[in-house]
Amino acid sequence: MKKKFNFLLTFMGILCVSAGAYAADLKVGFVYVGPPGDFGWTYQHDQGRKAVERAFGDRVETTFAENVPEGADAERVMTQMALSGHDMIFATSFGYMDPVINVAAKFPNVKFEHATGYRRADNVSTYSARFYEGRTVIGHIAGKMTKTNVVGYIASYPIPEVVRGINSAYLAAKAANPNVQFKIVWVFTWFDPAKEADAANALIDQGADVIMAHTDSPSPLTVAEERGVYAFGQASDMLQFGPNARLGSIIDDWDPYYIERVQAALDGTWESTDTWDGLAPGMAALGGFGDMVPFEVRAEAMALAIGIAGGRIHSFTGPINRQDGTPWLAEGETADDGTLITMNFYVEGIEGEIPQ
Repeated sequence: MKKKFNFLLTFMGILCVSAGAYAADLKVGFVYVGPPGDFGWTYQHDQGRKAVERAFGDRVETTFAENVPEGADAERVMTQMALSGHDMIFATSFGYMDPVINVAAKFPNVKFEHATGYRRADNVSTYSARFYEGRTVIGHIAGKMTKTNVVGYIASYPIPEVVRGINSAYLAAKAANPNVQFKIVWVFTWFDPAKEADAANALIDQGADVIMAHTDSPSPLTVAEERGVYAFGQASDMLQFGPNARLGSIIDDWDPYYIERVQAALDGTWESTDTWDGLAPGMAALGGFGDMVPFEVRAEAMALAIGIAGGRIHSFTGPINRQDGTPWLAEGETADDGTLITMNFYVEGIEGEIPQ
């Protein structure tokens, strides 16, 4: 009996040593504002997390927290992650900015990465994509494809990223179709399929035959499919939700960035940086065109995308006035990043007010 007991102790010891031998070199947490199954924003971030797992295998352990509200709950979740041994935390929504800064100050040895924010610290990096570049391309398509000359836009929150997207899409649509007008519904949520569907229906009832959205679920595309109008995939391709409605899509590709930053953490070369990439490096990408998009419109859209990626075309090139008619950009002048990052105004031609 004693020999059997000693054998069990030895066997358990081997298991412990084996577990230690395969312990991850880095523990990485992801904080999501929605569910990974939203098929939009959070879905794409979770694809990036899975890409990290594939790239590094047992060297990196990943975890995630989903449906985390932007505020005190986010601070609590990130604090728990830091206390539970996470070496690196990706916070994937704009409203996590202050919680990230607060928690990072308490855990200087933990590396934080904040998506779409602008506040940094020695252990806080920021990253985002130039989604507005993609919206310029699909804005052109929207302007060409609308028959009613009304494009409906479902907006989430009145933050610079969303306002910037509305402006870039409108300018491109207006250049493609001088008679186009935008109708905008603010839903004050990132992910609420029912509310997004209601907004899409309201816009269609107001005459919109093309729907654009800056929210996270495929509901607007599903409604467009049901009601026989056009729409776009947002954050992911979303073709399966509207095969007869989807004109194209903007796709967020976080995989390369997440792999690069985790590699830097493993190598000991990680530093606080600010990354804002667009169509050229592929952080913002375009999905395929729907069959209903004419060849000439596809060619124009591709030429626009290639021009933006190559630096020959800028989404915000003057002359452009602000909504009240005051000059913003002179002929040939392009917007600087500082103005784009803090954009809080509509360009001339857009009706309505930005909510406060």
